[in-house]
Amino acid sequence: MTWFPRLLGAATAAYSVAIIAKPELFARPTGLIGDHETADDSQKVLTRAIGGRDLASGIAMAFAPAGWPLKTAIGVRVGADIADLVVLGTGLPDQNSREKATMVAAGWGALCALSVLAADAPGKGRKRRKIRT
Repeated sequence: MTWFPRLLGAATAAYSVAIIAKPELFARPTGLIGDHETADDSQKVLTRAIGGRDLASGIAMAFAPAGWPLKTAIGVRVGADIADLVVLGTGLPDQNSREKATMVAAGWGALCALSVLAADAPGKGRKRRKIRT
């Protein structure tokens, strides 16, 4: 079942590569720039820093061994989503952008948090008792 957190990690990494390459993919939906604007140097730096952080956590989720290493990677990812929820949810320029960013961070964080249920190695986790007959 580790495919679920690994899929979320791969999706996180892919999005991160995209916003590192083209910061406008993050800056437009967050209201940092308008629809037809390009990101300035400071917006590019901010976006690429977020992208780098998320790339590292996404790769960790995709490749960490099952069990505690994968659970730790998931915890880091959820922590980053909580930070995004607080920082973007309070610091973006307009209410609509803050609400969208909050919903995305909360939703992605919740999905990643739930994926911890699928992070154990096969054969690990709850043991079943044999019933003697």
